[in-house]
Amino acid sequence: MSLNLKDEINKRRTFGIISHPDAGKTTLTEKLLLFGGAIQIAGAVKAKKKTKHATSDFMEIEKQRGISVASSIMGFCYKKVNINLVDTPGHQDFCEDTYRTLTAVDSVIMVIDSAKGVETQTYKLLDVCRMRNTPVITFVNKLDREGHDPVDLLDEIEEKLSINVCPMSWPIGRGQAFQGVYSIFDKQLYLFKPHEKQGASQTAKKIDNLNDPRLNEIIGDDAAEELRNDIDLVTGVYPEFNIDDYLSGKVTPIFFGSALNNFGVKELLDCFIQISPAPLARQTISREVTPFEDKFSGFIFKIHANIDPKHRDRIAFLRICSGEFQRNKKILHVRTGKLVRYGSPTAFMAREKSVIETAYAGDIIGLHDTGNLKIGDTLTEGEDLKFKGIPNFSPELFRIVVNLNPLKTKQLEKGLKQLCEEGVAQLFTRPYDTKKIVGTVGALQFEVIQYRLKHEYGAECRFDTLNFFKACWITSEDEKVLYDFVKTHPRQIADDRDEKTVFLAETQWSLDREISENSNILFKFTSED
Repeated sequence: MSLNLKDEINKRRTFGIISHPDAGKTTLTEKLLLFGGAIQIAGAVKAKKKTKHATSDFMEIEKQRGISVASSIMGFCYKKVNINLVDTPGHQDFCEDTYRTLTAVDSVIMVIDSAKGVETQTYKLLDVCRMRNTPVITFVNKLDREGHDPVDLLDEIEEKLSINVCPMSWPIGRGQAFQGVYSIFDKQLYLFKPHEKQGASQTAKKIDNLNDPRLNEIIGDDAAEELRNDIDLVTGVYPEFNIDDYLSGKVTPIFFGSALNNFGVKELLDCFIQISPAPLARQTISREVTPFEDKFSGFIFKIHANIDPKHRDRIAFLRICSGEFQRNKKILHVRTGKLVRYGSPTAFMAREKSVIETAYAGDIIGLHDTGNLKIGDTLTEGEDLKFKGIPNFSPELFRIVVNLNPLKTKQLEKGLKQLCEEGVAQLFTRPYDTKKIVGTVGALQFEVIQYRLKHEYGAECRFDTLNFFKACWITSEDEKVLYDFVKTHPRQIADDRDEKTVFLAETQWSLDREISENSNILFKFTSED
């Protein structure tokens, strides 16, 4: 491996931002871009969306979901480190999209609202991170508003999320009394000025010893005494920062700040580029792939059709796992066994798309695709590999598709196929009556599909409710056993888009009964091989 390749890979960081809705994820994303020079003014991300989209409930959902290119994958350079920031949907109805997106990152920043503490969606998202031992940095947001006591917040994070904490900074007051933070990490005192919102660096004072009388002069006697007591407490209770514990997902470093006021964000980013992992190894079915291997490999984790409706383009998002990707170089599409080449691979630098000549392990690039790529597909320089951990989850809401305009049948079928290939939902066909069934994990996805079918494909449909509880992929080593089961449950059997057999269970009780009575059949809740 060349020294240049090793250097290129080592200076890359790919991470996702997760949070419960309204904790401040979008605002923090925006301010990170501001420091990286990717946007010039805070509000640019939101402002563009407001002018681009109509003001309807659905489009508000779309904005939360962040399905535009600019708010999905954002690249920027900060202190000579190339950062790939992956935005994740916060709303629980789009959690499946988030779960898959998290397979493409090496670490995560988790945002928590200081007033609301640990919320429902935070549990689920951290569970996904825990499945892969993903390193997590926590940013406690909105310190300029009245919120929970910081010590109580740390206890809540440890207790509810089952992860140890290590404070890297500590707030001085909160709400109206918020004066700033003291960085335990670099022994700096950062003073809060609420009107400096556009990227001005905070006033920093080097205070190695908190008994320094200058502390009283700067923040006042009462606040200085409280800070000293707090730091004595947290440094006594919580262990010193250990980078190995962070990298293994056992400990989450904690930062405090106010993303809206751009406070504490730079300190978070400075620490992030020091401690967060460079591209990590990825597991395939046959072996582990390390980023420093000479030969290119990667996988598709996200697809989006009609990013630009005028051009009907379809972008497949590729996470590069090893080596170097080169424009126009022939590579193997493992699932089909075909050699392919891409003449206009795209990097995303904030709002601008640009064609790139090369990309390296850790990078995320967009590939223009006509429908050949699917989520979970592996691309390599020739080796037969399949990356693990990119499943389809079992849907829990099911609707029969009713075509409202028979003259648009082709458009409807094409739209359903392409939208379900994105992973926003799963499409099943029931052989019993050839009905199309859409399954999702959240009700809002049906609204998204209806809106996009109408506005992007000119097709209209209605979704009629089906009383199914869960979809299970079924297999058996005995073909006759599986054939007999399918024959006796015609209304509950469907084929997914890969023609795998799916059993649609009506209740938990009936599912448990079928599992217990059919020991020769394997019921799986994800479609991953």
